Amino acid sequence: MKRRHFEIANPPAAERAVLVGHAARDHGTRGRALDELALLADTAGAQVLGRLTQRRGAVHPRTFIGKGKVEELKSLAAERDADLVIFDDDLSPAQVRNLEKTLDRKVIDRSELILDIFASRARTRESRLQVELAQLEYTLPRLTGMWKHLERQAGGIGTRGPGETQLETDRRLVRERIAKLKHDLESVERERETQRRRRRREFRAALVGYTNAGKSTLFNALTRSHVFVENRLFATLDATTRQMVSPGRQVALITDTVGFIRKLPHHLVASFHSTLVEAIEADVLLHVVDASDPDFRGQMLAVDGALEQILDVPRPTVLVFNKCDLLGDETLAVGLRAEFPGCHVVSGRTGEDLASLRDHVWQLAAENAIPRAS
Repeated sequence: MKRRHFEIANPPAAERAVLVGHAARDHGTRGRALDELALLADTAGAQVLGRLTQRRGAVHPRTFIGKGKVEELKSLAAERDADLVIFDDDLSPAQVRNLEKTLDRKVIDRSELILDIFASRARTRESRLQVELAQLEYTLPRLTGMWKHLERQAGGIGTRGPGETQLETDRRLVRERIAKLKHDLESVERERETQRRRRRREFRAALVGYTNAGKSTLFNALTRSHVFVENRLFATLDATTRQMVSPGRQVALITDTVGFIRKLPHHLVASFHSTLVEAIEADVLLHVVDASDPDFRGQMLAVDGALEQILDVPRPTVLVFNKCDLLGDETLAVGLRAEFPGCHVVSGRTGEDLASLRDHVWQLAAENAIPRAS
């Protein structure tokens, strides 16, 4: 029987976006910061048409960027026929309202963009609960602006109209939903704790690192698994654990975790706590770094900062520079080994030098082979 193919008659057009950054807040990485924001926008399905950077000056309390830059942004958005403006920093609710009124276009910040990507990537019940919780906690303080058109002058008699009533109703509904999501996530966490309790007698290593560093590809190569791999940001949201078995039948558990990124919304870190516990309780962290990325040192610092937020005590960490097949020059790999003694320079895609990494994990497993209470 011939297979039939169905296509959407009129697929939604990609939103046309202009990116905005503030160089004074990028600490010398102004170009790379907007490059990363462009990748995030592309992952979310937007078409990037232009960029604008304010290179100096303090953050403007009303519009984040200065009055002159707002006018320049308005002209750029009109010239490129953009319908979306994305800022690389978090904006206050008032800043979003003021910018949207002036630009007559939708304005979102970096956190909202990342939350949208996570929402589109969430596949399991746990990740969907985690993302919805983070989105609602982000939205709650921003509800006021959604009902500004129903408010009157502040203070006194005559202000307690439908705007305030609807706003309080929405706040109550959102808070109730947040409480329900937290309760559901606690149930999921109890299930995960049961699984972790059964695994605590095994040696556990967790792959951590910047998003798109190749953790899932490396995970598949080490454990001979076939988890989803895509050359895009945040391809993996759920922690996945598989066995790595040595020729002598020694078993180690390897966990693939969600990737980190600069300025990761704190709501996401809190919501994904049950997923990140896999890294918190690991015997060793394998910090996977994209060796082919020119900004890999900045990415390492971002991951270290994120780990400091979630780890109660530091964990033994092994540096793993991945994607060495993309370096193109062996002297670069030699330089990495000299600069970071004890690191591994490997390729999860080609399998290059994975044997030494496996041997290192087995060595650590043998050193930690002490019976633990279940």
